[in-house]
Amino acid sequence: MASREMVAGSEQTKNTLVSSTSGSYIRPLAILTTLFFLWGFLTSLNDILVPHLKSISDFNYTKVMLVQFAFFSAYFLFSVPWSMVVNKIGYQKTMVVGLVSMSLGALLFVPAASIPSFPLLLTGLMILAAGITGLQVSANPYVLVLGRPETASSRLNLTQAFNSLGTTLAPILGGMFILSAAPLAAEQLKQLSPQALHAYRMNQAASVKMPYIVISIALILLAVAIARFNLPKIEQHAVNPGEKVKDSIWKHPNLLFGALGIFAYVGAEVSIGSFMVNYLGQPEIAGFSPKIAAGYVSFYWGGAMVGRFIGSAVLQKVKTGRLLAVCAVCSATLVTVSMLTSGNLAMWTMLAVGLFNSIMFPSIFALGIAELGPLTGTGSGLMSMAIVGGAIVPLIQGAIADHSGIHHAFLLPVICYLYILFFALKGSTPNSERDANYLTVTKGV
Repeated sequence: MASREMVAGSEQTKNTLVSSTSGSYIRPLAILTTLFFLWGFLTSLNDILVPHLKSISDFNYTKVMLVQFAFFSAYFLFSVPWSMVVNKIGYQKTMVVGLVSMSLGALLFVPAASIPSFPLLLTGLMILAAGITGLQVSANPYVLVLGRPETASSRLNLTQAFNSLGTTLAPILGGMFILSAAPLAAEQLKQLSPQALHAYRMNQAASVKMPYIVISIALILLAVAIARFNLPKIEQHAVNPGEKVKDSIWKHPNLLFGALGIFAYVGAEVSIGSFMVNYLGQPEIAGFSPKIAAGYVSFYWGGAMVGRFIGSAVLQKVKTGRLLAVCAVCSATLVTVSMLTSGNLAMWTMLAVGLFNSIMFPSIFALGIAELGPLTGTGSGLMSMAIVGGAIVPLIQGAIADHSGIHHAFLLPVICYLYILFFALKGSTPNSERDANYLTVTKGV
């Protein structure tokens, strides 16, 4: 019976070792993919909440993007606290606590829809996202250490593919249950009396209750299942008393550039997904109703799912940085073409971006924490904090859309993809490779 021990990082300069009496990690990886699926589903469901709120209220794009701002701000606020929780109670218990937190956040949607209250809705979203942050901080590094280090990027891509399965199904189911009734046009809303307008908004807001009640119950059941499952133990070994690590995260440019890469990627991906329903509803693009457009959003997230399954295999043979660069160029090109055209070409080029988004997050994450040694945990926390890009970039794009129109607002994701191209080609180089290149140059001189 084989035994494995692999070194990974944990917070506060601790080394993380995985030990198992079994040579197979299929069962724990299967459990983890369930978590990836769920937080992908809930994240993508925001893309249905945004047009839903836009259609039943007088919110502009900037205000309605507070949905994404509240959700993704949680990554910035709670990544470090969750890292401390992991160090205190371990990875498995952290996953359980994260699921319970998510359930409480989902349950807050019921009173938020009953009042209705936009601030309470945002509070529920932030608590829900805080729980997801706990899963991110615990599950991502857990996947990285469950196998050989050289295939860590491929393995994370595989589990992220199931995350994309969740993001693919969410718009379809959200469109069925939340966008089931055709919303009134802005002109029709203006013609309603105050009493009729209030009744209409109450009725529309109520459509989110049942989906989130079901989600809350499912999260509790999964928390119970995770708590009872015998996951491989991750033992954390503290640095010996008085021992100092002669290193700093600020000495690893690949980590710092990588954190900005995560910021740019999540910002671009969330911006495109958040605006997609409204974008496809534009007369010059497709003129779809919100319900029909929601179904098409699944092509965007479905492309990411297919791309991650393919990428998991391709990354076994192709260098991560090289594939990341190709995908960044393709994404920037597709968004640019969509901005400069209209009709079916504009629609399908924007939807196709999801295919090339696919490998970006796990690839940037893996390249960013490469060769950090005992600082890997601290680096992972910094990378998780950078997911706040999903809060800031959509808000800025919303302001651009209010000022210049939704079509021109997609220039912002293009800029994000160009930065990712820089990271793939230059910024992702770890110190050891930089030193090797320097020695080669100096010897040549």
